[in-house]
Amino acid sequence: MTDPVFFSVPEPMTVEALAGIGGGEILRGDPGLFLAGVGPLDEAGPDRLSFIDNPRYLGQLAETRAGAVFCPAKFADRVPDGVAVIVSRQPYRAFALATAAFFPQAVRPAGIVRGHGISPAAHVDPAARLEQGVVVEPGAVIGPEAEIGEGTVIAANAVIGAAVRIGRHSYIGPAAVLQHTLIGDRVIVHPGVKIGQDGFGFALGAGGHLKVPQIGRVVIQNDVEIGANTTIDRGANRDTVVGEGTKIDNQVQIGHNVVAGRHCVIISQVGISGSTILDDYVVLAGKVGLAGHLHLGMGAQVGGGSNVAHDIPAGERWIGTPAQPIREWTQERRALAALAKAKRAGETKEDEEPKR
Repeated sequence: MTDPVFFSVPEPMTVEALAGIGGGEILRGDPGLFLAGVGPLDEAGPDRLSFIDNPRYLGQLAETRAGAVFCPAKFADRVPDGVAVIVSRQPYRAFALATAAFFPQAVRPAGIVRGHGISPAAHVDPAARLEQGVVVEPGAVIGPEAEIGEGTVIAANAVIGAAVRIGRHSYIGPAAVLQHTLIGDRVIVHPGVKIGQDGFGFALGAGGHLKVPQIGRVVIQNDVEIGANTTIDRGANRDTVVGEGTKIDNQVQIGHNVVAGRHCVIISQVGISGSTILDDYVVLAGKVGLAGHLHLGMGAQVGGGSNVAHDIPAGERWIGTPAQPIREWTQERRALAALAKAKRAGETKEDEEPKR
């Protein structure tokens, strides 16, 4: 069985060209050397470009056979002889830019079946409005009065509900479902995402729990990316909003009335309860849980697995359950470790004393 090739074989580029693309400076090596692609340090051969950013991989750097590497200046003398060195302040970002130059089709999904136009196996309501260049793959459903902008791809079996608006050059992955939603330009929605369903709202009572009508919308601004199987509930009486440039990983739950600012980063399995507000550039690591009605200030960061029950001021880093400022958490952990050590030492001493 032959190996499948999912991306076109790229045109080779010189070290000099790649340094320019990544904004780096050639410290050592042949600027005219042609490279045919990219690879990790431990697998890249003499015709491949790689990078080093994390010191955890210095061992792999010492043994790499790559033709060239992007690296910070502090690691330049660790690069083996014969490997071209391209110094960069942000090697990972430089490598990403170079990879995009080699494989531009990987930057934005092109659809599952790689078709063009509207598939005869799709259902597009006559009252929907699609601009030129929209791709609708087999099995997709587009409801009445939906509007979809030029160059957008609706992948197989996606469902676009009535009156949903999607901007230009966006991508809606297979089996995604959108309702009560407004989406901007250049948005990527990965497979299985559900946006705009009812939020979890009930007026609780001894005689039963009364469902609260969810009459808001979801607003997804430009350049947002939403990972597979993420769910975003529509607002109860206002909009749920995801700000420009925010990146959301797989399997994230965002409750009703949540407002995430611009350029936030939300990692997998995060749960954000209703009416919480994230200011711009907030980072939530994996498995973070946020209680409802909180406010996280600009640039706040929360460590993985933490549970947050209080507001976090701008720029602070919190961790733990319950979450607290990381400095306090570290001090308490050290104090607890010292107490445990002292207790163990006391128990050992008692065991060593002769019994009377």
